[in-house]
Amino acid sequence: MAGIYIHIPFCKQACSYCDFYFLTRQQLREPFLEALLKEIYAYKETPYTSEIITSVYLGGGTPSLLNEKQLTSIFTALDEVFKLDPVEVTMELNPDDVTADYLNMIRKLGVNRASMGVQSFQEEILTFMHRAHSREEALNALDLLKKEDFPAFTADLIYGNPGQTPAMLKADIEQLLAFNPPHISAYSLTVEPKTRLGRQVDLGRITPPDDEEVAAHFDLVHTLLGSAGIFQYEVSNFAKPGKEAVHNSSYWTHENYLGFGPSAHSFWRDGHEAKRWKNKPDIKQYIEKKPDEFTDEIELLDKRTLAEERIMLGLRMVKGISEDNLQKSYQFKFSEKQLEWIDLQEEKEMLTFKNGNLKLTTAGLKLSDMLVVDLLSKGD
Repeated sequence: MAGIYIHIPFCKQACSYCDFYFLTRQQLREPFLEALLKEIYAYKETPYTSEIITSVYLGGGTPSLLNEKQLTSIFTALDEVFKLDPVEVTMELNPDDVTADYLNMIRKLGVNRASMGVQSFQEEILTFMHRAHSREEALNALDLLKKEDFPAFTADLIYGNPGQTPAMLKADIEQLLAFNPPHISAYSLTVEPKTRLGRQVDLGRITPPDDEEVAAHFDLVHTLLGSAGIFQYEVSNFAKPGKEAVHNSSYWTHENYLGFGPSAHSFWRDGHEAKRWKNKPDIKQYIEKKPDEFTDEIELLDKRTLAEERIMLGLRMVKGISEDNLQKSYQFKFSEKQLEWIDLQEEKEMLTFKNGNLKLTTAGLKLSDMLVVDLLSKGD
């Protein structure tokens, strides 16, 4: 099984917090599309087409800026090059782009899961984020998903915003729950360098909330969603049982995936070797490159690196990682120092290690990045 990710880099405007590769020059859409199709067709009759594609994800940027003709050309190319049998085809949508006709159009093309970038229903927070949509547009988009009986959807929320009170966050969560979502991604606002938000923080114009406030926000998210039957299964992702994201889960479990478009990443392991590569985040170079020049920055991964990466990704998930899997797939065993560290963290109730399965507790998931770094540093 394998997945395909397609990066559509166009946006109407720049969100203040976003450090993904994007551009607002819409006149480059057609040249980009021509290059994207070249990149896809360049994979024809290569070893990468041997595996069945079980998930497709159109992200960005704002994929919902593309029209029916443009999207049709993408799906046609994928169908002609790869063995497509996807159980999940996700497309990110901005609320201000959503109409009943658009939802029905993408559904006919095979999209069966919409990813809605809501972020908040509070107008002041949307303004702070420099989002293109309004509260009413978000409500209308979610309402249309229900009215049109779209197969599945997920919505994004961002917590830990400056000036965001627990009452405001609670109102956002309750408003979203009114639409009975099967899946929610809830992210803590991250201040990234070189973003509009990062510059404002550096200048002292904005003060992010402290760690205790952010932790309280997370606890509120965890409690309210859990009470609604939407349970955490990854650091930032919550779902009703059986509605977990197929495509994103493939990243965390080391399944193969191919990325297309500027800044897109790929990972492929064929049993003999594993490698990761990416496309440069540069639309001009992407458009001008020949099909055999799209791949950039190839990294060969040895089993030790893969094992440590699998631990890092696996411990982001509530179900954790299997010691047996680490041994069979990566020939990896925890060192004595690591086992001692695991015992200590188990006493602190940061993790559990039972029947060979290592997983973080709810408290541990809040500190997952720090704990994983600490664990790996204890290796031989």
